[in-house]
Amino acid sequence: MSTPLEFPPSFVRPWKELLLSRQREQLGDLPNHHARDPESLITTSSPQTLYVGTGHSIFTRSILPAILSARSSVHFVTCYWAASPSLDAIRDTLLQLAASRRADGGAARSTLQITIGFSSWGLFQKLFHTSSRDGQLYPPSQWGKLGLADQRTLASGGIHLTVKSLFFTPFSVMHPKYVIIDGKRAFVPSCNVSWERWFEGCVELQGDLVQTLMAFHGRVWGTEVDRSSFIETADGRESGPYISEGDSRTVDTENSETMFSPEDDISAIKLLRITGNNNVPTILLPSSHHRNPRFSFFPFLSHSNPPMTPLNAALLTLFNNARRQIIILTPNVTSWPVLKALMDALSRRVDVQIRTNKGMMLLEQLVTAGTTTSWCLRKFVRQYQQLRVKSKSSDIEAPPVRLGQLEILYYNAVPRRRGMEDEPVVSHFKMTMVDHEYLVLGSGNMDRASWWTSQELGFLFYVPGVDWHKLWDGVLEKRMEVYYRSRDD
Repeated sequence: MSTPLEFPPSFVRPWKELLLSRQREQLGDLPNHHARDPESLITTSSPQTLYVGTGHSIFTRSILPAILSARSSVHFVTCYWAASPSLDAIRDTLLQLAASRRADGGAARSTLQITIGFSSWGLFQKLFHTSSRDGQLYPPSQWGKLGLADQRTLASGGIHLTVKSLFFTPFSVMHPKYVIIDGKRAFVPSCNVSWERWFEGCVELQGDLVQTLMAFHGRVWGTEVDRSSFIETADGRESGPYISEGDSRTVDTENSETMFSPEDDISAIKLLRITGNNNVPTILLPSSHHRNPRFSFFPFLSHSNPPMTPLNAALLTLFNNARRQIIILTPNVTSWPVLKALMDALSRRVDVQIRTNKGMMLLEQLVTAGTTTSWCLRKFVRQYQQLRVKSKSSDIEAPPVRLGQLEILYYNAVPRRRGMEDEPVVSHFKMTMVDHEYLVLGSGNMDRASWWTSQELGFLFYVPGVDWHKLWDGVLEKRMEVYYRSRDD
């Protein structure tokens, strides 16, 4: 019998030490349960499915079909909530769920608890939002304005809906995105409920991690942990949405190898079913809400260090421990601790690849960081080139100092597919992979907002040897243009 895989002490020890060294700063966090017990965040998960595509495709192909299978509870959390095809699909799903429960008698047998939590719904909502950590509840009379089904229709299907928002002025959004179904299944998408046609990703998870996520959810959104009974299939497995074996975008493989039919090869919408990964070492990584630490109206003049949250500490530990390669996929790069850690890694002969966007959310970058991704990366490349020159001009009798290779790529949609519904215009997926052993997914970007003020939620998987990255690599290799590649110098 093989020994269960665990996180190496070489990661866990420095990660915990980094957190505990600044424990006092975390005691007022939302949430703060991990401040005294980081071990409580370490668990295992059973990844089921990986999805990439547009946000709308991820909702309609994965999350909403799963919601239709809910028996006791659905907890839906997102950041932005806006009128969009995705919101229309959510409303239609709630109506369909209510109708099916009326038809099959489910409404009479039990109540289905659905909670929806979001942070941003528009400018006036944020300007006049309560600063209380209890947030703002929306009565049924406002559900129509939010694009949701009416209370009477939902109640007829035995559905009890609660809608709540959390936001802290001026910039502290609650950025996590996840959906928990029946306390047993969790979907972690990168997409918001919005109209943007962006490249997104989503992972479906089961296992002990879901209860850890439920505990986090209860502490932030005030929802009791759901301990209701769950519906299972005859062989003991949880029932879920049916995926056709004939779906040309679906793969079932024991080694997570991706294969797609030629006609779908260019589409950004892909799906990978994962098997044989029942107890993957996983850490839930909150980056708790911080209300403007050392806030400055000119953030580019502020030299404060970011809060040492579990997510920030994990990323810094991974970068500091990297031995071979760091691969980052992020919408923006404006966090100086990230760039400093990456430069240090390059000086240790660690290869670094950054995949991002050149001009995404420019106004947001300027407001929250006082800079932009393109400016930061231009400066980063100059520093790297100076480091290369310095390494070559050292003692002529000493062997040359080798640096890691640097590659920076900007997202660029396939020209002949621009305007198509399934062609993303920019990339919003967040992914960090280190040494092909550690994989971080979730809501966190490599920008100043994510590292300083916004609440984020990351998921760290210890998965040495898996090739899940082929799913998004296959899409992005057709949609990236080189900004800088060191071997071309």
